[in-house]
Amino acid sequence: MRKLLIAITLVLGIFCFGATQQTASAQTGTGPISALVLYDAPPNDAYSKLGQAYAIMLGNLLGHFDGTVTLKPVDQYTAGMVENYQATFYLGAYYDNPGVPAAFLSDVTTTQKTVVWFKYNLWQAAWNATYPFTQRYGISFSGLRGLDSSPSSSNPAPGFFDTVIYKNTNLVKYYDFNAATGVVRADPDIGVTAVTDATKAQVLVSIMDSKTNEQVPYIIRSGNFWYVADMPFSFIGPRDRYLVLCDMLFGMVNRASTPGHKALVRLEDVGALVSVSTMRTLSDYLVGQHIPFSVATIPHYRDPLGIYNGGVAQDIPFAQATGLKSSLRYAVARGGKIVMHGFTHQYNSMRNLNTAVSGDDFEFWNAVANTPVAEDSIQWAGGRLDSGRLELIAGGFTPFAWEAPHYQSSPLSIKAVPSRFPTTYQRVVYYTSDNPTTLNSTAINRDFSVGQFFPYLIKKDYYGQKVIPENLGNIEYNICNIDPTSCLTYTWQDLYLNAQYALLVQDSVASFFFHPFWLEPDVGTPGFADFKSLVQGITQLGYTWADASTF
Repeated sequence: MRKLLIAITLVLGIFCFGATQQTASAQTGTGPISALVLYDAPPNDAYSKLGQAYAIMLGNLLGHFDGTVTLKPVDQYTAGMVENYQATFYLGAYYDNPGVPAAFLSDVTTTQKTVVWFKYNLWQAAWNATYPFTQRYGISFSGLRGLDSSPSSSNPAPGFFDTVIYKNTNLVKYYDFNAATGVVRADPDIGVTAVTDATKAQVLVSIMDSKTNEQVPYIIRSGNFWYVADMPFSFIGPRDRYLVLCDMLFGMVNRASTPGHKALVRLEDVGALVSVSTMRTLSDYLVGQHIPFSVATIPHYRDPLGIYNGGVAQDIPFAQATGLKSSLRYAVARGGKIVMHGFTHQYNSMRNLNTAVSGDDFEFWNAVANTPVAEDSIQWAGGRLDSGRLELIAGGFTPFAWEAPHYQSSPLSIKAVPSRFPTTYQRVVYYTSDNPTTLNSTAINRDFSVGQFFPYLIKKDYYGQKVIPENLGNIEYNICNIDPTSCLTYTWQDLYLNAQYALLVQDSVASFFFHPFWLEPDVGTPGFADFKSLVQGITQLGYTWADASTF
């Protein structure tokens, strides 16, 4: 069974559901933006690079807008630097960071340029009489709030400010408590502010403690100054408060959006053993609905251990993949566009993570050790990209975009992509180092990786890629009895709900992928019926189906 790990759970993030209130007034700025993203980078700490990871994520979102984004540790800030940018963002990710310069605190309380402050350390300006923070902005800061009490086996969910209220929708922050280990997976802390002068400040978004119904400001604004009460890059998902920031960035950088919302669909893991009949069924349905679509194609099929071939190794280059070429010709004739989805979508003869078979395993990442593969380099990855692309072109198909197997590549492998594929079509994993070898450790200055999905087109991300979004996920059925690696369930209704939440964001795209093998009779799922229900549901939400190759 060909499969792709369900694309809901992200590194440092997991799916959530939820809600919030009004947004800032429409903005009409034009031209490219210039933004400075400052982040905490305390030396000699296990979390020294966490702020950098969040800064990469914010920088990526700002890549939706034309312009330049500069990432810099806050301790490298010098007096007046804020004046060189239209907007400065400070990600307070490290509690009471002693490295926040006095020059930055002073400039925050005197500049006319936009400043957006996230979560921690606002007290260093608000509680210091040296700086006229409350006097100028009409905002007071009272302190931090976290869990209402310590969780226990008898009280596993004591409550916290978990529900962001935006555009009459509740977006709930992720929380998980393991009673057996006592480990909490959540980011409950928020900074609590209040308006002291309503002629200067206003609460744009609120956050509520769902156990007590208490509400406090989530995003508060006074002229050029914005404060976001938490770090909306932790534990993100398609129904999370992350969407609030994605939407409000338009106001923060003073840029208008494009009217309307688009939808994208991609047929996934289409390789040499794909069923020609299922590909024809899906292609016929989509062209009958006047829906453009993409086909994520694996050029070269390998089953080095013979897992699906009776113990006999199997290797099928594109030139010999008769059924695949027939399926692609049929799809392209009906408007399908080709995405190159890895070269072999597996790595050597290693079970990386599952079977070593194309479509099942990682190719540009050692998923067992959670490190780059032994050969990792720009040259090695580039060679595989070139080989796959040449096989497709020789067969008469030119891919317009790249998609990494299971959305994950090493940093050096990603750097091989832009010169060959200026466009990628996926979620992306980002790293705080080009050689991330300490992801699993608690070492000083350890590396971090963050998975990120986008609700809209990113014109230029951290690695210089244009990223076409995939933000809804994919339909999955629990077929453990057939394939012990496919035990997840994610329904078409789940994706439909994600599409509803995506409408909260300006310029948003409802983008999902679907595996053709769900139509195969031996799998025994209502795959085609669910696929059609999802397509019809997204259409009824008002999205316009678009051709990803024109993004």
